[in-house]
Amino acid sequence: MPTIAIIGAGPGMGLAIARTFGSRGFDVALIARTKEKLQALVDQLGQEGITAEAFPADVLDRPSLTDALDAVKARFGGIDVLEYSPAPHSPVPGHSLAAPSEATVDNLQPQLEYNLYGAITAAKAVLPAMREAGAGTLLFTTGGGSIDPLPMLGNVNAAQAALRNWVINLNKELAGSGVHAAHVAIGVWIGGGGPEGSPTATADEIAPLYWDLHENRDRSEVVFSA
Repeated sequence: MPTIAIIGAGPGMGLAIARTFGSRGFDVALIARTKEKLQALVDQLGQEGITAEAFPADVLDRPSLTDALDAVKARFGGIDVLEYSPAPHSPVPGHSLAAPSEATVDNLQPQLEYNLYGAITAAKAVLPAMREAGAGTLLFTTGGGSIDPLPMLGNVNAAQAALRNWVINLNKELAGSGVHAAHVAIGVWIGGGGPEGSPTATADEIAPLYWDLHENRDRSEVVFSA
C-alpha cells in the first residue's frame, strides 16, 4: 500500500489529510512532537479502518525529523507522499510575532528554522528514493500570508514566503522526474474561535485539495480562500 507521512500532524488539518488519503488506500505516518497526542489520532484513525502509526519528532530538531522519516520508511517500506504543515498549538520557545519594521535576525531566524529549514530537511530525507522510483509527491502548507502578507505577521510571512518560493522552484527542478512538489496556501481561519469577521472553513473542507494536487500534477500551487 502507498504511504503518506504527515509532518505537524494534529487534530485539525493533519487528521483531515490523513482521512483523505487513508480512505483512498494509503497507510498514514503521523509526525509531531507529542507521542500521546499522536497516539490518540492513531487510535481514532484505526477505528475508521485506516492504518496509521505515530513517529514523534520535532521539526526544530533536524536529526530527530530525519530519524522519524527513516523509521517511517523502515516500517512501511517507503514514503509516497510527504506533507509538511507544522502549526504550533502552544507557544514554541523563541517564536514571537513581529511587524515588518520590527523584524530582526533574532525573531526571523526561528521562523525560518520552523518553516523553511524543517521543510528542506524533510524533503532531503525522502527525495532520493522518490527520484530513484520516478514517482512521489511533496506537499507543503503555509498560511495565506505567504502570498498576501499581514503586517502583524511580518516575520512569519517572510519565512513562509521563502518556503513557498523554494517549493515552486523545487517543482521546476523536478520537472520530468516523476516527482511533484506543490504548495498549499490557506487563507482562512480553520475551525472556530478565530478573530471576529475572519473567513473560516473546516479542515475537512480544505483537505481534498491535497488529494487533488497529488492526482493532478500540473499545478505547483493552490490557494484556499473565502
